[in-house]
Amino acid sequence: MNDKLKEKLECLPVNPGIYQFKNDKGKIIYIGKAKNLKNRVRSYFHSSITSPKTITLVKKISDIEIIITDSEIEALVLESNLVKEHKPRYNINLKDDKSFPFIKVTNEMFPRIYPTRRIIRDGSKYFGPYTDVKSMKSALRMINQIFRIRSCKLDITNENIEKKKFKVCLDYHIKKCDGPCEGLITVNEYFEMVNQVTKMLKGKTDELIHELTDKMNFFSASLEFEKAADLRDRISRLSVITEKQKIVSDDFEDRDIIAVAFEGKDSACTIFNIRNGRLIGKKQLKLVIESDESIDTILSAVLKQYYNEAVEIPPEIVLESEPFEIDLIKEWLQTKIERKLRIIVPKKTSKLKSLVKMCKENAILQLKEIQIQKMKKEGRVPFTLAALQRDLRLKKLPKRIECFDISNLQGSDAVASLVVFVDAKPKKSLYRKFIIKTVTGPDDFASMEEVIGRRYKKLKDNNDIFPDLIMVDGGKGQLSSAVAILNKLEIKDVSIIGLAKRLEEVFLPEQKESVLIPKTSSALKLLQQIRDEAHRFAITFHRKKRSRRIISTELTSIEGIGESTALKLLKEFGSLESVFNTGEEELAKAIGKSKARKIKLYIHSKTEERKDQQ
Repeated sequence: MNDKLKEKLECLPVNPGIYQFKNDKGKIIYIGKAKNLKNRVRSYFHSSITSPKTITLVKKISDIEIIITDSEIEALVLESNLVKEHKPRYNINLKDDKSFPFIKVTNEMFPRIYPTRRIIRDGSKYFGPYTDVKSMKSALRMINQIFRIRSCKLDITNENIEKKKFKVCLDYHIKKCDGPCEGLITVNEYFEMVNQVTKMLKGKTDELIHELTDKMNFFSASLEFEKAADLRDRISRLSVITEKQKIVSDDFEDRDIIAVAFEGKDSACTIFNIRNGRLIGKKQLKLVIESDESIDTILSAVLKQYYNEAVEIPPEIVLESEPFEIDLIKEWLQTKIERKLRIIVPKKTSKLKSLVKMCKENAILQLKEIQIQKMKKEGRVPFTLAALQRDLRLKKLPKRIECFDISNLQGSDAVASLVVFVDAKPKKSLYRKFIIKTVTGPDDFASMEEVIGRRYKKLKDNNDIFPDLIMVDGGKGQLSSAVAILNKLEIKDVSIIGLAKRLEEVFLPEQKESVLIPKTSSALKLLQQIRDEAHRFAITFHRKKRSRRIISTELTSIEGIGESTALKLLKEFGSLESVFNTGEEELAKAIGKSKARKIKLYIHSKTEERKDQQ
């Protein structure tokens, strides 16, 4: 710590405010807020700090700057704005948040509605942000199909209308605009239509349909059938929208559901926007985090950064876990809305709990997509392998994984499969099949020992490359058999695990209890994929071997009938019984008269043998 830094630490005030840590190049690397700046900032430099992130951060601090505020809430807002502006290295940041577009309803005599990426405090209304540009374009497309909002940039005022400065364009003639430029629609009528658009953007489609239905009935009773027909068409299109919006709760509340998924330095957040009990939108945020962040810190950052920009805050926010500084965040959000705000973390099994679960699954799916794109872009080792190494505490990265599976039917035709995955992808050219030779009856343990022994004795004798991880399909029994034969062969530098099907438990040698890997972990998903591929490969080989045995014991025992002819007959007629019951003429059409005659003679001789035995 330099003298300048020591001096600043001694002179820190006790006021609320924000602090900015800078490195030796003067770059801001972290921004935080505090109720008491002196206590908070000095806490970073205590010798009792154990967090790897904090230790690394403190080592890089060369200077501190502070800004005093009147309250902790002001500090929170300032912190959020500065984090968004500077994107410090050690803060949780939203990726590409500056590019999120909004739908703007302009503050004009005849408002326009269009997308924008800048918020200007000029009295206009904004809806968003839209993290998915496609959903925003879809919303604008619906507006243009249902409502006649002008698309021109004309400066329409009463003076210009009176002077007849403008003429209606093509939009008016194709009934996409009501011609406000020539005064063909009143300001009140136009504003009523704009209010209907805002209700649709807020997800109040049911309320809007009810309002338009009352108005349609009024026009119909007044014999204004053209206006009633126009409203009927709008109602029909709005009904299509409401049918597509999934009803997720029957209490008709407005709420946001928020969940995050993170692994290492990759993180994703999903936000469900529910209005009137309908899921009207889904927002997905990419987050920049450090590898040892906690879920409460991530959720706190999401709430501060997302709702600092969001135009609409619902009266209820549902989270999967309680965020850091929940009381302060709630107090800040309450200042932004007129109604009472509730932040809920559902504890028991309920509709809200299931919604959080659904939101979490979407976040996990988004995280996987982020990781896949990251791997493609960087061309590096899949993150999944790093996660697998971490979860199983492996000595080296499991770039090459070999998995074994045994397949038999009540002990008959026992076979085994070996599948090989390199860099988390199947390498089918390295797959191998084994016929069990030394085991009689359905003994998976002994079969696994035989196959493992044959495979790795050969690799050892030929000085071939050993895998980074051996995996057996099964629990403790199969794993023990595999470990025993490896020890007998004096092969000790290879990691080996067993994956049991029933509870997806991972077993390690010399450990009684299974290793707990989260069900959502990409590492467990990879192990399941490898195990399933080994099972598929073994089952396919077993069925083929069994069918060949059936063919060889029946049809191929007939002189002049080879395996290819036998397979052709089985494919044509479906089974041995069908082949034997088919007439000679039909058989001749498939394999020729000579072979058909041989089969019939064989059947006749077998029939005569049975008669003699009786």
